[in-house]
Amino acid sequence: MIKILVVEDEKVLSENIREILKDIGEVTQVYDGEEALYEASSGVYDLLLLDLMLPGKHGYQVLAELRSQNVQTPVLILTAKDGLDDKVTGFQKGADDYLTKPFYREELLLRAKALLRRSLGLFDEQQVSTGDLVCQLASRQVFYQDQLLPIQGKEFDLLVYFMQNKGIILTKEQIFDRIWGFDSETTLQVVEVYMSHLRKHLKMVQKESLIHTLRNVGYLFQEDDALES
Repeated sequence: MIKILVVEDEKVLSENIREILKDIGEVTQVYDGEEALYEASSGVYDLLLLDLMLPGKHGYQVLAELRSQNVQTPVLILTAKDGLDDKVTGFQKGADDYLTKPFYREELLLRAKALLRRSLGLFDEQQVSTGDLVCQLASRQVFYQDQLLPIQGKEFDLLVYFMQNKGIILTKEQIFDRIWGFDSETTLQVVEVYMSHLRKHLKMVQKESLIHTLRNVGYLFQEDDALES
C-alpha cells in the first residue's frame, strides 16, 4: 500500500486533499511543521504533500531538515505563494514539484501520480519486478516467470516494499512502521516471522537469497551479483 503524508494546517483543505488521494494510497494527515518533521523523518512515506505556511516550523524548514537527514521522499509543495522566487526557493530546498493554490483536483492527482511513477515506477503497468519475479499490484499476485507464488497479505506488502527499495537498507523499525503501522498492537518481532514466511515462498523458485540479513542493522533486497559488485 502506498503511503502519503499530507501536511496542511487548514483542516477542510486537508480533508479535501485526502479525498482526492485516498484511491491511490493510505493518507496520513498532520497539521503543523513539528509533527510533519517527526512523521516524515521515519522514511516510510512514498509521497509528501507539504504546505509552506505552517505552525511550529515553516514548510521550507521542514523540507531542508528532511533533506539534511537524507530522507529522499518525493515532496510536492502546496502553497498560495506563486512567485518565481518562492518556486526557486522550494526547488533549492529539495522539493520535487510545486503546485499553487487553488488547484484543480485532476492536476493534483496527476502530479501525485507522476511523482510516484518517477520514484516507484507505478501507474504504468501497475507492477513492480526484479528480473522474472513480478508483483501485480492490482490483483496482489506474485509470479515467477509463469508460476503463481502463494504470497499474500502482509507478505505481499513486504515484498513490494522491498522491491520498491532495492539496494536500500531497511531497518526492522522502518518495515514495522510501513507494513503494520505506528499504532499497531503487535510487536516488532512480527517482522522476523513474516520475513521467514516470505523467504520460504521465495525458496520455491530459488530466490530467497534476494533478501539479505544485515546483523543488528536490518535487511537489504538485492541480487547477489549486485551486492558483490
